[in-house]
Amino acid sequence: MSSFSYLVILLVLTINVGLIQTGHGFSIHEATIEDIQQAFKDKTLTSRKLVEFYLQQIQALNPLLKAVIEVNPDILDLADQADKERSNFKGGALSGMHGIPILIKDNIATKDKLNTSCGSYALVGSVVPRDAGVVAKLRKSGALIMGKASMTEWGAMRATKLPGGWCAVSGQGRNPYILSGNPCGSSSGSAIAVAGYLIIISLGTETDGSILCPCSFNSVCGIKPTLGLCSRSGMIPISPTLDTVGPIGKTVTDAVYVLDEIVGYDEFDSEATNSTKHFIPEGGYKQFLKKDGLVGKRIGVVRAPFYNFPAGSTLPKLFAGHIETLKQAGAVIVDNLAITNINSVLNSALSGEAQVEKFELKVALNAYLEGLVSSPVRSLAEVIAFNTKNPSLEKTPAYGQELLVAAQKTSGKIGAAEIKVLEKMKKFDNDGFVSLMNKHNLDAVVTPGSRFSTVLAIGGHPGINVPAGYEPNGMPIGITFGGLRGSEPKLIEISYAFEQLTLARKPPSYQMLTKTLNAVANKDGIASGDSLVEMMSSY
Repeated sequence: MSSFSYLVILLVLTINVGLIQTGHGFSIHEATIEDIQQAFKDKTLTSRKLVEFYLQQIQALNPLLKAVIEVNPDILDLADQADKERSNFKGGALSGMHGIPILIKDNIATKDKLNTSCGSYALVGSVVPRDAGVVAKLRKSGALIMGKASMTEWGAMRATKLPGGWCAVSGQGRNPYILSGNPCGSSSGSAIAVAGYLIIISLGTETDGSILCPCSFNSVCGIKPTLGLCSRSGMIPISPTLDTVGPIGKTVTDAVYVLDEIVGYDEFDSEATNSTKHFIPEGGYKQFLKKDGLVGKRIGVVRAPFYNFPAGSTLPKLFAGHIETLKQAGAVIVDNLAITNINSVLNSALSGEAQVEKFELKVALNAYLEGLVSSPVRSLAEVIAFNTKNPSLEKTPAYGQELLVAAQKTSGKIGAAEIKVLEKMKKFDNDGFVSLMNKHNLDAVVTPGSRFSTVLAIGGHPGINVPAGYEPNGMPIGITFGGLRGSEPKLIEISYAFEQLTLARKPPSYQMLTKTLNAVANKDGIASGDSLVEMMSSY
């Protein structure tokens, strides 16, 4: 790629950085949802201008980052409608998400012109019966469905060789901090898009780590809610015992704005959402965004194996500093704790988690596919057959599909044997994490990165990942605060206070992106001298 092409890209990025400035002088890149709502109120910004900005960002950067699978063709009309509603609104208050564009992970159904494909060509062209429960709530709030975010295909349940962030429909998602670095998955595009300024906020899903890990690796904030707090209806499932939906934003505040809109009862996921309605606080979650939220909080530190770092790593010093920050801010640090069965919990074969994912995938996915209005495939068996018949599209010879095949070999029902495995997993949770939290009267446990996700997953517990810093090469790492079911208010207080004290997140370096474009172009087969326009033509 020529020096001229580098300059073109850098010029586009530079223009976009300053594209929208309000009278208050904030850059749209770092503006929060609250900032944007204030700009709407001051009439210095419109939803249309905001959407046009993100369309330009996607056009310029998505050919490189591959975070967005598809843009809603009606998005500008939706923005105009929001502006009209705001102009005509008399009295009261609009939702905090009104007029705000949001990307939806591609395994969450939208009843519009967008596909819901889980990143697989097998589902391109399928027609969903209705919006997913969380999408319906977002539309009711006035949020604008911008498009679909890319993801690790089939939620990383296709094959162990499948790279994090890869799916057949859009290719390999790239970490905006280190293009060659792991973006993690499966909510890779949701995190990349927010980190790379392609969108202000997004929705992801998590079975085990699929929100917390991409957020840690891409230096953004993600909330993995208590299982059932947010509806999973319309979500292409892996395991109803483990699956949840949650927001991803640059800040805890932005993520909480979305959380407030998507929690609550849904008739299409009635058992789960009804069981958690007592957890939802009157007045919502924004009230827990407190700078003094660490005062008096009892926070546990489970050293092994979560604080085991490679020799010579800079991370021990980084996280020692963060624990000291928590202490100085008024938290009670309960250190050197141990989860007695931690080795078994982290071994998915021993805990039962791996078995649950397989047998529930077959049952739940078959039910989802059968419920579609129309679809190229109607069962897990047909998905497997599609991949076999379309090796070039799905890169089946390179990546395989052994996890799907293993799921297909299960009984296809939840009988006595399956219930026994589910009970075993619940016992591991009660004897381990739940016992630790209760014994020491903890409000949260703090761990580096996202590996604690497995501990939280098997019990349906919530977690929040916040940017914590960067390794010497620039690769981000986050910090996870996890608690018992329903503890979102405490976790929001803790994570927000930590975020405000540390302000650890830094923007990705566009200079770094331009320096590495040549290697990326060569890898993708882009000839020397190709321009940004030519790169974008393939999008």
